Amino acid sequence: MFFTPKTLVTVNGEPLATHPEAMLRWSMAVRTLTQPYRVTLPMILLVSLVPFYLFIADMTRGRPQHAPELALDRLVPLRPGWALVYGSLYLFLFLLPVFVVRQQEQIRLTVLAYLMVWIAAYIVFLVYPTRAPRPEAVAGEGFMVWGLRFLYDADPPYNCFPSLHVAHSFVSALTSSRVHRGVGIAAVVCAALVGLSTLFTKQHYVLDVVAGVFLACVACVVFLRSFRFEKVPERDRLVAPFLALIVVGIVGLVFMCYVVAYTFGVELRS
Repeated sequence: MFFTPKTLVTVNGEPLATHPEAMLRWSMAVRTLTQPYRVTLPMILLVSLVPFYLFIADMTRGRPQHAPELALDRLVPLRPGWALVYGSLYLFLFLLPVFVVRQQEQIRLTVLAYLMVWIAAYIVFLVYPTRAPRPEAVAGEGFMVWGLRFLYDADPPYNCFPSLHVAHSFVSALTSSRVHRGVGIAAVVCAALVGLSTLFTKQHYVLDVVAGVFLACVACVVFLRSFRFEKVPERDRLVAPFLALIVVGIVGLVFMCYVVAYTFGVELRS
């Protein structure tokens, strides 16, 4: 249990004990989602950095590009089905902290950790331009192949080392683990699967993934180490699994949109 009969957490002014458990948690989850989410300057800066990912990739096209390939990379086969893992789990980890991280101090530190990994990755992208090991075209038919083509169309084959997708995913997972251990463990597993999916889709090399994990860990040590698990209120810890389920539902809806797009024959370039 996350609370005792002496807890001071209330819903609509009534003690927790007067509410059925499931109804209580959903009620608290709804109240949490309807609370104002303060937008700060670091958040605006983080969002403003996103387009530079494409700008840097465009700059890389005409420059010499590196390939930090290991022998292990050549042993990993191309598996189109992993594109669905890549897309769905990355979206889950992208949204998860927005829902479960509710304390202003933790939000501030998490945004700073994101800023660190994005800025550090951009600097390396500019100094050490790389190209993904993916094929020029994807042969075959079916939903899995279509999904991989969609991924290739959406993400340019540059900006590989370190993997920013992996770094961002692990920061999301590690900050979520400071709210709820169960949600955090599931998030870390999802982040690890995102890392694997980048290899099986040939979006990244092994060293890209390792560098992404390392960058995320350094950012969390620098910014999130001071935020203790005990600082999270019982209310936030109680509703975190339910908020995570809402994120799962959102990801499921997005996935269904992709199924509909495939069913109606949306054409892709790759």
